[in-house]
Amino acid sequence: MSKFGIGIVGCGAIVSVHAEAIRQLPNVGLVSVYSRNLDNARRLSRKFNVTASNGWDEFIGDERLDVVTVCTPSGTHLDYGQRIAEAGKHVVVEKPIEVTLERGKLLIEACKKNDVKLAVIFQNRFLPEAIRMKETIAGGELGKIFLSDAYIKWNRTQAYYDSAQWRGTLALDGGGALINQAIHTIDLLRWMLGKVETVFGHIGTFTHTGIEGEDTAVATLRFQNGAIGVIEASTSVQPAMDRRIEIHGEKGTAILAGNSLHLLATKFSQQENASPNETSASGASSPLQNFTAESHRRQYEAILNAIEHNQTTPVSGEESLESLAIVLAIYDSAKRDRPINLPAFIKERLG
Repeated sequence: MSKFGIGIVGCGAIVSVHAEAIRQLPNVGLVSVYSRNLDNARRLSRKFNVTASNGWDEFIGDERLDVVTVCTPSGTHLDYGQRIAEAGKHVVVEKPIEVTLERGKLLIEACKKNDVKLAVIFQNRFLPEAIRMKETIAGGELGKIFLSDAYIKWNRTQAYYDSAQWRGTLALDGGGALINQAIHTIDLLRWMLGKVETVFGHIGTFTHTGIEGEDTAVATLRFQNGAIGVIEASTSVQPAMDRRIEIHGEKGTAILAGNSLHLLATKFSQQENASPNETSASGASSPLQNFTAESHRRQYEAILNAIEHNQTTPVSGEESLESLAIVLAIYDSAKRDRPINLPAFIKERLG
């Protein structure tokens, strides 16, 4: 793989995970970090031995940069992404791509106009257990899929939301538990089972104050393949529980509990612990609990390989819009108290 120089915009907690993932890649260098707060940039620069900057022109003009990762609040991804693309650098953004479909589409168009690649971080797709689960479903081992369940029963303290003014806001966070915490699992569900046809949702804010977004949500889904499903998401559950996805087919069941995959099907004489990994899915009770950089490293490796060979990046901007659309349609459904047809919802906003 060719040498790539990568810069990071933003200095929040997740940046250390990105920086560590990048540092583990061969022939790839973390070059610099940018923040409007120079002290924050310097703190990270000392930790990872890179250049710190609070001057945009200085940062983006660095000739060593090939790729820039955006780790700022979600509602600013378009603003930074456009400027990065216009500078001729490839763009990587943390999930979600943006807080509206319209802004996400504008970012996609900016990258295409400037002939640079765009990728969105959904690192859970790169868990070996998630890949095996998808392959099991696609290979027909569970038979026809008819039911799915996704549970993200986590906890975030009031102090978490109070720690940054943008958390839980509609403009910068896009909402609450669904768009920030649960979207990773929603993306996995859509990735494994295909496109969603309709959603019906209910949301509420029960245990936190001073936030515009929800801390609890429930939604039902109907997929285009006919299967139905449920999403339960919260940042209010005590105690916090591991993420859990259950996929049920006519021949058996696949369960991703935390980072452990369990297969229960007719073809298996007994339950197969495909990966009896007892390590919890990170982030249940605190943002970076038990968090490792390995899945991020795998996605970065795939992104850079796609850039080098001029291929579509995993996960592309267009693909990431589909997971965002599910979340936004659930919000719309809760507001209108009626089912929402997802293709029509997307068409209405993007044409």
